[in-house]
Amino acid sequence: MKTLSPNALSRLIRPGSIAVFGGKEAGRVVEQCRKMGYRGEIWPVHPTRDEVHGYRCYRSVADLPAAPDAAFVGVNRLATIDIMRDLSKRGAGGAVCYASGFSEAVEELPDGHELQAKLVEAAGDMAVLGPNCYGFINMLDGALLWPDQHGMIRTDRGVAILTQSSNIACNISMQARGLPLAYLMTAGNQAQTGLSALAVAALEDPRVTAVGLHIEGFDDLDMLEHLASRARELGKPVIGLKVGKSEAAQRATVSHTASLAGNDKVSSAVLKRLGIGRVDTLPELLETLKLLHVCGPLASNTVSSMSCSGGEASLVADAGVGRNVKFRDLKPEQLPVLREVLGQMVTLSNPLDYHTFVWGNREKQTTAFATMMKGDYALNLVVLDFPRTDRCDPADWMTTVHAIIDARNATGANAGVVASMGENMPEEIAIALVNAGVVPFCGIDEALAAVEIANGIHETWSRPAPARRLDATIAGTDLVTLFEDRAKPELARFGVTVPEGVVAADPAEAVKAADRLGYPVVLKGLGIAHKTEAGAVRLNLQNATDVSAAATAMAPISSRFLVEKMVMTKPVAEVIVGVMRDPVAGLVLTIGAGGILVELLDDGAVLPLPVTTDEIRSAIASLKVSKLMAGYRGAPPGDVEALIDMVAAVSQYVAANASKVEELDLNPVMVFPEGSGVIAVDALIRTRS
Repeated sequence: MKTLSPNALSRLIRPGSIAVFGGKEAGRVVEQCRKMGYRGEIWPVHPTRDEVHGYRCYRSVADLPAAPDAAFVGVNRLATIDIMRDLSKRGAGGAVCYASGFSEAVEELPDGHELQAKLVEAAGDMAVLGPNCYGFINMLDGALLWPDQHGMIRTDRGVAILTQSSNIACNISMQARGLPLAYLMTAGNQAQTGLSALAVAALEDPRVTAVGLHIEGFDDLDMLEHLASRARELGKPVIGLKVGKSEAAQRATVSHTASLAGNDKVSSAVLKRLGIGRVDTLPELLETLKLLHVCGPLASNTVSSMSCSGGEASLVADAGVGRNVKFRDLKPEQLPVLREVLGQMVTLSNPLDYHTFVWGNREKQTTAFATMMKGDYALNLVVLDFPRTDRCDPADWMTTVHAIIDARNATGANAGVVASMGENMPEEIAIALVNAGVVPFCGIDEALAAVEIANGIHETWSRPAPARRLDATIAGTDLVTLFEDRAKPELARFGVTVPEGVVAADPAEAVKAADRLGYPVVLKGLGIAHKTEAGAVRLNLQNATDVSAAATAMAPISSRFLVEKMVMTKPVAEVIVGVMRDPVAGLVLTIGAGGILVELLDDGAVLPLPVTTDEIRSAIASLKVSKLMAGYRGAPPGDVEALIDMVAAVSQYVAANASKVEELDLNPVMVFPEGSGVIAVDALIRTRS
């Protein structure tokens, strides 16, 4: 993929002139621009028509009055190449390639890859979206390179959403949640220009408040890092819906590391490191963007909730379970005012059921809501499901809306109205709430997910910006496996503690090595990846007879042996420390519960490299096994600081060998009681020669 700068893309997405090529689809582009009040020039190009929707037609690129800022090319895939070349030579700002039949269709059209390469070559330095791409909608300027219907309205300020999928973009355009959409963009095959570069170009528009990405696959991590950096600098958050959780988590490897990390965990780690909030569903994407548009990132995860029903209060409280949100108790100074306004029968708590005693009373509701909002919560929610306007009178509900707005204006606090069911938030009311600076949430779960993500972005931004990811450009070709007789000395030079051991060529040498080390010892067969499963590990051998018998029994599966001093101290916990080369993210480090239960427990944290001591400490604290290391049920705490040092030593080894390391596995690493250190009792490295 050839990456264009966001500045080069700004001319395309904010065009002063638009050329359209083709028949029906091109005509729709003209129709949509005219319908949305686009004020720039529109130049249809067609070989036989004289006009399209009242606009004069031109015969070719050469006949156009000037080089267009943007072009929609809606002709067949072969004719597209010539038009792209002509537009590039003329100096056009960019073009949307609508045609399909390129790399996405190689099973049906074997020349798809070749034709896509020709498309990129023809475009040269001109920006191209697609192929197999609907284009984009700019509702700030009414510029729509979009060959279909949509459900959007003009706005002066709003969010940008980007996706590879044209159909998902169509669906998002039909949202009725009150979210102001400034841009809706599709990238198709991302042959030349990917989502990340487009997102930066949108982010640079001062009228854009936040960006949402629907990510099928990371296009360009360098540009994604730049996007995250600019988002932090501009104070405009970015969130992502990364699909692909169902992909197989394992690659064909000889270690446990890849199975513990997995594609989806790496994706989450990359997004978290960059401060890009990750959502799980399209509704969460829209609701989180709504919160970020109105309030921005949240300085804490504290929430107040008010409703006129105990059932609704319970729904909110239960929805917070498992999420990083807190319903902090009311402050003492809030209680007298709330008691006076709400009466003696109301239990003053958070979430608060204010009953119906003040229902329909704007003044009392305003006082109650404002008092809650003075509690220094990051967000103050009022649960309010609106009645059907075709069958009911919403007057009393609107009284509550006005009271919420009054309280928000009086306190300056962040406020939201939550409909427990999305269909119970009418679009016109949602739009009015956004315009009043109140977030209209469609769904309790989505509202709390938005709080969690908005606070997570603030937390990341409050820390120093992450270091640029480790340059892991591959050098060398052949992969070789360093089993523990070679891997352990390599790692020991960087400070990784390993047992004392001796390599033996036969059972007799194994006995001599054991005698020299002192009993008890461990005997391992070399050249075997999963030694425990293969029966290539014997523990706690007490004498020469034991060693000889064990080595003789292993001889059919291993011609060489490693004899090590047996570690006799009982560990507090066993962990795995690993590194793998992800095809997109590069080298990533994994920490998790180790031993033989790696896959069974699935307890791991992934850290893109390089990594800081604080990041290592935070990752270890996030593990389930960290409870053991904290001293579980009276057991001694583990030497976490020594574990942190070992993980840092591993990361230093990888940094020094980044062009060669493919995979690294320390499993198990035994964590001993506090002050007693840690030791890696098994190690494996796959590296390039």
